[in-house]
Amino acid sequence: MIMKNNKLNISGAEALIRALLEEGVDLLFGYPGGAIMPVYDELYKFSDKINHILTRHEQGATHAAQGYARSSGKVGVAIATSGPGATNLVTGIADAQIDSTPIVCITGQVASHLLGSDAFQETDIIGISTPVTKWNYQITKASEIPDIVSKAFYIASSGRPGPVLIDITKDAQFEFCEYNYKKCNGIRSYLPVPELQNEQITDAAKVINSSKRPLIVWGQGVILAEAENEFKEFVENSGIPAVWTILGLSALPTEHPLNMGMVGMHGNYGPNVLTNECDVLIAVGMRFDDRVTGDLKTYAKQAKIVHLEIDPAEISKNVFAHYPILGDCKESLKKLSNLVNKKSLNNWIGLFDNHMKIEYKSVIEKDLFPNKDGLTMGEVINSINKHSKGDAIIVTDVGQHQMVACRYAKFNSSKSNITSGGLGTMGFALPAAIGAKIGASHREVVAVIGDGGYQMTIQELGTIFQTKTAVKIVVLNNDYLGMVRQWQQLFFDKRYASTEMVNPDFVKIAEGYSIQAKRVTDRKDLDNAVKLLIESKDAFFLEVCVEKEDNVFPMIPSGASVSDIRLK
Repeated sequence: MIMKNNKLNISGAEALIRALLEEGVDLLFGYPGGAIMPVYDELYKFSDKINHILTRHEQGATHAAQGYARSSGKVGVAIATSGPGATNLVTGIADAQIDSTPIVCITGQVASHLLGSDAFQETDIIGISTPVTKWNYQITKASEIPDIVSKAFYIASSGRPGPVLIDITKDAQFEFCEYNYKKCNGIRSYLPVPELQNEQITDAAKVINSSKRPLIVWGQGVILAEAENEFKEFVENSGIPAVWTILGLSALPTEHPLNMGMVGMHGNYGPNVLTNECDVLIAVGMRFDDRVTGDLKTYAKQAKIVHLEIDPAEISKNVFAHYPILGDCKESLKKLSNLVNKKSLNNWIGLFDNHMKIEYKSVIEKDLFPNKDGLTMGEVINSINKHSKGDAIIVTDVGQHQMVACRYAKFNSSKSNITSGGLGTMGFALPAAIGAKIGASHREVVAVIGDGGYQMTIQELGTIFQTKTAVKIVVLNNDYLGMVRQWQQLFFDKRYASTEMVNPDFVKIAEGYSIQAKRVTDRKDLDNAVKLLIESKDAFFLEVCVEKEDNVFPMIPSGASVSDIRLK
């Protein structure tokens, strides 16, 4: 650091660290290497201000940054070297893009004079990451660093959030520059929040007030906008039943009387069937993805669609919006709530209750209170509910356990359900749970994982061991890639091609990382084991051996209508 003409003259690496501090960053997840080494040297010098979590794989760093962002509401930051270090970030970046998670990824790059020469560990990460980032930029001059970092955090966190990547050549990290940081509050031609049009809200209120069978479907947009209170007020002011996508789960308490459950492929029976019987569908912060809609040709064709959305690209992309309301739903919900009339919808809500009774007898009772010897995934989630009292953050991986957890987990507060929704990334849960616990250290964090996904990032047990992060891990072990096996059973005549797992001793592996561990194979031992897990002050691993060939129902077959949901 040099003072020149009363101005700070510092290396690009130091400029990066100071810029991160300006953005309130006090935590990074990453893995060092040659092309990012100057930055790590500065991190060493600033270790009293920024904590660096050494993950065991760069993919783990991005998932941890995602978990941190989702539990804390802040921007997560991941850092890696060039070449394979940078490409290992891409899965997490793509996951963050489709799930609208604000993260900033920083990669080292070979020196600028070597760009395009196929130098050691050179990869065009800008070209690779362009389709899966909200914005990316390659820095070749130290003087660019403060401005680009400021823009990166603004873009990642504003409007519909998403991942941003900054690639910094090694010579730019060594080069000295005059440091001057200005917080970015706007970029010409980038309008992250569309201006609300009052006539859109007025028109939507009229059609809602004239409806006889209205239905609210909400997604993660409610959580990202921090509009939980406004949403709850809208639901209660209108008296309209509300259902959720998996990323919207926890924005409204599970036990709220107007919370009718989950829509989608493995959602609840009533919410799916009655989607095709409502007369007005009010979509709030959701994107009508295929897992929710099933066959678009038959989805809610009888209904007028009101769509509250911050991203113009989502309006009428999959489902035509008769009444689009562009803008921040925190603001639009407040205005809409003041215009809707409280409805008496006892007969309509009664249909949801009737369908739930059918689903309970056909599916739920067997999942939660089985009358067979083998343990079910549902009763494990039920036991977690009992001991966490609905106050835990539950982080799930991808597969049968994910759907079961989303169906049966109880949540009292928002930002409690963290999962890979759009990309469906196996291996997400373990590193994401580490980030979630660090981002919300006052809360219990339980990672619920299948035996397949667990082994994709099992090395992050080393991160837990080194950081002493008190993550609780529950592996539901059925010795199969369960969701793929279910499809093979139902649609491929039980040809179980490459889905049976020969698993290691998970308990011994956990104990090798000095993590307390337990295995449960008998129902009589389950409740006490879950109690120990929740009450532990340290990390705890619990393996529950569940039925090998249990299936998750209800289920909408791929490409079928939501009305064709199967109970068995």
